[in-house]
Amino acid sequence: MRNQLAEKLKASKRHLETRLRKFSVKFSKQKPEVPTKESKTDLEKPLAIAYQLMGDKSARFLPLFKDLDQDLQKSGLKVNFKAYVSLTILTSFLITLPVAIVTTLLLFFIFNVPLGLVLLFGVGAALFTWAISIFGFYLYPVYRADKHKRELDDELPFTTGYMAILASAGVSPEKIFYSLSTLNAPLAASSEAREVIKNVNLFGLDVISALEKASSRTPSKQLRDTVEGMISTIHTGGNLGAFLREKFKTHMKLKRLALKKYADSLSVLSEVYVALLLTGPLLLIIMLSVMSMLGGGSLGGFSSDLLLSLLTYIGIPVCAIIFLIILDSTSPKW
Repeated sequence: MRNQLAEKLKASKRHLETRLRKFSVKFSKQKPEVPTKESKTDLEKPLAIAYQLMGDKSARFLPLFKDLDQDLQKSGLKVNFKAYVSLTILTSFLITLPVAIVTTLLLFFIFNVPLGLVLLFGVGAALFTWAISIFGFYLYPVYRADKHKRELDDELPFTTGYMAILASAGVSPEKIFYSLSTLNAPLAASSEAREVIKNVNLFGLDVISALEKASSRTPSKQLRDTVEGMISTIHTGGNLGAFLREKFKTHMKLKRLALKKYADSLSVLSEVYVALLLTGPLLLIIMLSVMSMLGGGSLGGFSSDLLLSLLTYIGIPVCAIIFLIILDSTSPKW
């Protein structure tokens, strides 16, 4: 009985050792895979339609948007340059005509503006809308690139700290970026890390070439300096962990200075908000209300009632939106 029990225990032990050996071999040979989770843009369907309609015709307008190609790459939008220009041109023409018609009808039938001014403001509104739409499409990649840059700069101390821990533990650069790209709570640099891993595993580049390509595409100068420093450290065979630890300390100091600077600028923005969006509109509303009660004349062909309506429903909301955009562009994420 004891012999049978001992044999069963030995067989179980051999089976367990075999399973553990297979698992350890499989884990050690496992290569980082390219993360399959890709961000999709909401512009895919409109881009396809615009490219089918305007693809060949937009070629003559490409030199006018020559600076936009690099901004599209830095913004992280997975968008073809020619397709984006086609969407810009098509959307601007589709918006211009309805705005001209609606503006003309509103001014003539609701606000009782003379016909000459109606036609003038109709054409002006159409041209203004066309220019604003072109300008908006041109600035959108710039805004996305700047937003991505601020997110990278805000999280760079935490990113370099995370990489410093892995590098100090002897993890290879390729696995450092793979780990960075597969975080459960991804950082802004996770998208850059996914591009590095994709270039290594999918396109067959070595780690240094993939890092050089990522350095040329990133909108953050601080991240670019860090990546180029990593390339130099790998080239010279230096201590990558020590380099990243020093970068972590440097970025933490810069982070403290940036927060102090933001606190000072926030007080200035609050004063601007009070002056332009509280006191200024209040004075204008009082002045226009008094003019309306006294039966005063018009300003630039517009009655005081019309000016009061434009200020209340268009002027103040537009200024508030612009102020919110400025506040969002200057506020740090962390």
